[in-house]
Amino acid sequence: MKTILKILLMMWCVPSLTIQAQHFETDTVAQHHVSQLSFLTGDWAGEGWMMSQTGERAAFNQTEKVRMKLDGTALLIEGKGVSNGVVIHNALAVLSYDRENGNYDFNSFLQNGRKGLYEAEMIDGDFYWYPGDNVRYIIRIDDDGKWVEKGEFKSGDQWVQFFEMTLERK
Repeated sequence: MKTILKILLMMWCVPSLTIQAQHFETDTVAQHHVSQLSFLTGDWAGEGWMMSQTGERAAFNQTEKVRMKLDGTALLIEGKGVSNGVVIHNALAVLSYDRENGNYDFNSFLQNGRKGLYEAEMIDGDFYWYPGDNVRYIIRIDDDGKWVEKGEFKSGDQWVQFFEMTLERK
């Protein structure tokens, strides 16, 4: 009797699991927009500088590993900066497309536990992301194929640069 009950229970559960299963199609709109960031994919290395609190430039070496994920609907970026043998920047970001707002989401995670979801956009072939109301980063590939990224903050009506890195594809 127990065996018959187990068989009946399994017969009842299996069709309900099949009904609950969903077929997921690739979001072709997101895939199209994220593909516009494919110029960033690959392994990159180089150097940069950032402005210290005293106003001096502090140099660092940087690597970036960038991969398309989820059938081209997301971009994964892993970045690590080192200065004098010490890791000063260790970050992970996931870029995706927000259909409702018509822009990119830049979801960032740092080794110190800080994280944030930031708006991003493409402007004339350059990728902009905004970690604050008056802060922006601009990533572009220059004529020599190098990744050039600048960080700026707004002071009055002017943008003031506080960060730059130049990377070459490995």
